[in-house]
Formats: sequence, C-alpha cells, structure tokens
Amino acid sequence: MRAHPAPWAVRVASAPVNFGVYRQDGAPLGPQEALATMREAGYDGTDSGPLGYLGTARTLPERLAAHGLGLAGGWVDLRYDDPDGFREDLAALDAALDVFTAVRDAGAGAGAGADDPRFAPRPTLACPDRAERFARPGMPADPRISLPDRDWPAYAGRIAEAAARCRDRGLEPVFHHHLGTDVETPEEIERLLGSTDVSLCLDTGHLWLAGGNPVAAIRDWSSRIRQVHVKDASRDVLARIRASGGDLWDLVAAGGFPPLGQGDLDLPPVLAELRRSGYEGWIVIEQDVPVFRASDTEALGRAVADQRANRTVFGEALRAAGLA
Repeated sequence: MRAHPAPWAVRVASAPVNFGVYRQDGAPLGPQEALATMREAGYDGTDSGPLGYLGTARTLPERLAAHGLGLAGGWVDLRYDDPDGFREDLAALDAALDVFTAVRDAGAGAGAGADDPRFAPRPTLACPDRAERFARPGMPADPRISLPDRDWPAYAGRIAEAAARCRDRGLEPVFHHHLGTDVETPEEIERLLGSTDVSLCLDTGHLWLAGGNPVAAIRDWSSRIRQVHVKDASRDVLARIRASGGDLWDLVAAGGFPPLGQGDLDLPPVLAELRRSGYEGWIVIEQDVPVFRASDTEALGRAVADQRANRTVFGEALRAAGLA
C-alpha cells in the first residue's frame, strides 16, 4: 500500500490587491465585504493590503476572527536609498508592526495563534517604485538605471536595520522584490541576499517577468524564503507593453498578471519544489489587477470570480503535484 505524505504545513491567503485595492481611500469594496468574499472562496487568511484598509491594531484582530481568517503579513515601503527618507518611513513601519503584533497576540483567525511562528504575520519590506525602472519594467533590464555599486552597502545596511526593528517586535520580516524597483532582477535579489540576512518573500510573477525561474529560485534560495506570493504572469504581454513604451501600470492594465492558469506559470512544479525545499507557512495568492471604482460592478464581479477561480486552480495544482 502506498504511504501518504504527511500533510503540508501551509495556509493559503488572498490579498486586497486582488480586488484592485492599492490605497486605503477609494477602495472599490469595503473591508468586511473583502474578508467575507475571501472566506467564502476558501482562503485561510489575507495580506493586510494598504495599512489601515482592513482595520487598525484595535479593530483588525476581532474583524479577522469574525471571518475565521489569519493575517499573512503586509507591505511596507521604505526609502532605503535616502537616509532622511528612510528615517521618516520608520514611523510607517512601526505602525504596521503595531497592527501585526496585535493580530499575533490576539491569536486571531484561522489557527493563527502566537505559538506558531510559521503563521505569524510577516512584515513585507519593500522599496518604492523608481521612476526610470517603473517606466521600463521587467526584462531585459537596463543596467544604466540600476542601483550603483557604491550605493549598495548603505542600502543593504538600512534593510538590515529595518529587519532588526521587526525582529525586536518578535516578527520575522521578508523582503519583496518587485518590478519597477531597485530590487527586481534575479541578480539584484542575489546581491540583496548576499549583503543582508533578511528573509525573502518570493513572488513568482514578478520574478518571471524579471527574467527569473521560480522553480530554480526556490531551489537556490530555499534557506531564505519565509513567504511566497503565487502570481501568474505573461512574458508576451510584457514584451508587447515594452514595445509600445508602456509602464508598469500599463502592464497591469493589459493583463500582465492574469488569473492563475492563464499565464506562463506552471504551478504544480513550483508547489512540488516548495514542498521538497521544506517550506512551511503562508502562501499568498495574488493577482495585480487594474484599479477600478466601486461603481464599476462588472470589474468587481470579475475580480471576485477570478479570486474564487484562483483558489480552485491552486487546489487543482496541489493535486497535480501529489500534495493533496
């Protein structure tokens, strides 16, 4: 009789970005509706989205618990290239840590108690868009607009300082590479990992469009990966947008990050490699969708349907990989 593998210790989260929520104000749906939609679609948790959108340190733990959802973490931009800007941005990091520790300490949501660090919220450190790179996202990268070698030591030092600030609050941060920023290409990710001890949030879509291979990245960086964003992407759309002179928002609007199964991502091998690597923790399913207004009921309906479908496709990929 064939032995069944032990259950894989992962939980699957959604994210407000999947509904076009990039800012706290003007969101096309309210936080309660977003959380209810995620839970109904079968997700175990959520990314925080823009700080304050889903709730505050006072309100979010109860709100998550009411919907039976955990908190995977959330994004915090810091200007690592600007000493004064970085100091100013630490206040936003502290505010995010207040929210994340409140959720952790309350043990809110889907089994996300403070006694299991694998599912504690991950502060997701990232750098803001750089205008020149935002205008020409993805591959091939232009080395003339990359962070100069002379700036890397100070840049990495500020990342290390931000990471230490998170660890002082009992949370393990992850750094998110991203199109249109100073840490975009596989080579830049390698340099980041070699220059700091910060853990990595691997985003399959952004890595693919920057010229990377998610399966190889998991194999090479497995000891540093502490969160995963599963995102589909299309290099054909990227090539078309770059040829037309479009920027990152144009890429998003054109469907550069389609629903799971409709782009280039071969998800079962990615999940199989994660399992082989020993990864445990949150897997956040993300789909960067265009911004739309609450009055655009067609766009909202499409976003809701896509996130339900994404959860279904993810489950099918688990089964195809022999993990469910």
